[in-house]
Amino acid sequence: MPRTQAERRATTRAALLDATVTCLAECGYAGTTTTEIVRRAGVSRGAQVHHFPTKEALVIAAIDHLLELRLEEYAKAFAELPDDRRDTGTALELLWTMFTGATFAAWIELVVAGRTDAALKAELRTVTARFDQRVAELFAELYPKQVPDPATAAPILQFVFAALEGLAVQHLLDLDDAPSVLNTLKSLGAVYLPTD
Repeated sequence: MPRTQAERRATTRAALLDATVTCLAECGYAGTTTTEIVRRAGVSRGAQVHHFPTKEALVIAAIDHLLELRLEEYAKAFAELPDDRRDTGTALELLWTMFTGATFAAWIELVVAGRTDAALKAELRTVTARFDQRVAELFAELYPKQVPDPATAAPILQFVFAALEGLAVQHLLDLDDAPSVLNTLKSLGAVYLPTD
């Protein structure tokens, strides 16, 4: 059965967004060009322009796409945990994996570029807030004993994210001591988000 026009459009759009994320992770923001994205996506330049007339439009759309990829990674990793491993220590270990992969590398490229690009920065702020909120909701859903009050847990999760993001930047430069920092975070989590 032939695909509908809407399905073809969705496939082309997804290919462009996936290629943009991969290109950001591998080539950096400066090296991410529409020519390279089109080549990686396997679509025509005309198709790219039809969906995203400029690099900026494509990158901003890719931010939302990147949010979804990161949330899917997070949800999948947590969903695969057996019940007896659903504790704050394991949660932190899984969170750390999100900060060492290609999606984080793409994300950090956008953050750096957003420092001097007002439109990109505004979009990043919106998407980051939405990502943090959805992660907090997912964490509360999967770890109800650890998060009896989401309002109390919010600043703790924000602290954990800030620590992991800083550690991930050090990791990019091979300067980190991830096991030591993760153990410290686990100790804090055991105090502030106890299992029982």
